[in-house]
Amino acid sequence: MTRGNVDRRQFLQSATLVATAATAATGALAADAPSVEKAPRRTRSAQPSAGSEAVQTRRWTEQRWLLDNTIRAVGVDWDQPRSVNYNAPCGPEANADFAAIRQRVQKFADISPAFESTARRREAKARAAEEAGELVTARANYFMAAVHYAASQWPFDENNEKNVSLNNRKRECYTKYAKLADHRVEAAWIPFQGKALPGWFHLPPGYQGGRIPAVWTIPGMDGFKEANVAMYGDRFLSRGIAVLALEGPGQYESAVLGHRVSAPNWVAAGRAVMDWLAARAEIDSARIGIVGSSFGSLFGTIAVAGEPRYRAVAVSGTCLEPGCHTIFEEASPTFKKRFMYMSGFTDEDRFDEFRKTLTWEGHAEKIRVPYLCLAGEADELSPLEHTERLFKTLQCPRQLVVYQDSRHSVGGAPSANLGPTPSVLAADWMSARLSGKPFASERWYVEGSGRVAKTGYA
Repeated sequence: MTRGNVDRRQFLQSATLVATAATAATGALAADAPSVEKAPRRTRSAQPSAGSEAVQTRRWTEQRWLLDNTIRAVGVDWDQPRSVNYNAPCGPEANADFAAIRQRVQKFADISPAFESTARRREAKARAAEEAGELVTARANYFMAAVHYAASQWPFDENNEKNVSLNNRKRECYTKYAKLADHRVEAAWIPFQGKALPGWFHLPPGYQGGRIPAVWTIPGMDGFKEANVAMYGDRFLSRGIAVLALEGPGQYESAVLGHRVSAPNWVAAGRAVMDWLAARAEIDSARIGIVGSSFGSLFGTIAVAGEPRYRAVAVSGTCLEPGCHTIFEEASPTFKKRFMYMSGFTDEDRFDEFRKTLTWEGHAEKIRVPYLCLAGEADELSPLEHTERLFKTLQCPRQLVVYQDSRHSVGGAPSANLGPTPSVLAADWMSARLSGKPFASERWYVEGSGRVAKTGYA
């Protein structure tokens, strides 16, 4: 880790404390799922697990008042640009939704109700439009409703009735969107350990048959499959690449269905997803890649290491620190709390032992296919030094692109605005790799001016 990166993280933490203290001065203080015996062919409503238990951590309990004050001072995007990330796939019509949510959320407890009420309003508009025969309008509103319902699930780190109810409403809305979409969308259920992993399978608009390339997009810890493919102009579909947006073990709906995060489970999931995609008549089994963001960078790395049939992997917003100390012990306490839910732990000491197994070590050495990583120089959740060490370990064609001054979510810095656009770079890179085009193994450093300094890997 460079001295500059240490100083940035310390500055960001200090800035949050200053904002919190200023708010505190005003007196603003805040007062397991059923088994699926076989892959279902249509939407099923999940039921709450009788053994579900809320997760608590020491920092969550001790810093809850601090978290609420930080949210009041900084807003709903205090830990990550969630409103921006959720807004993007919905398009400009949703801008006002997210602006209103940013105004409404003043504390942690406001998050779910703010998104849920917006989801209900969008769902009502969709139903009215559908009844009036305005199917394009209905399509857009069902999509936005599904995204808002999914976002409203995020604060629930247990499979209680509310979480399951919101999950079911999300599925209902997205299923209706799928029927009206401008391209073919179908529910995907990947057989896995006697249950099924939930996903949505998308074919490019205008698909007329034949075998085409595909990618499995893996969201981050707080991401979900419904937001992984844009309603219009998706970066992969528009390049003629099919997309399986799927939540692997422990992610969002898979956690509701009783799946849990572990490195062995992600190795197994990588094989199961490949088997499913390779069996599709529309997909060229020799041209399948993985795209992962945030914790999806770790999950994608583990999955591709355990399944040599994948053609390439592209990750961004890295979570590549072995053991994940920074994100779980130095960042917002919500991260650790949520990941304990995802991995099925309620005992924090046991989880602290388990998290030592969250590493690319022992996996990355097996990768032989092209590997792309887009990283922020000032990543506050996974220091860049760990990504650099991964790249020294990799024995495959590889490209690391570091954006000057960017944080964990790559973007929002001059380097990402004036240099190669991160999402576009990743899509073009994956398209080229699935087409078999060669590339140089290099480290790119994107400066604030947009200039790219390139150095080769031996």
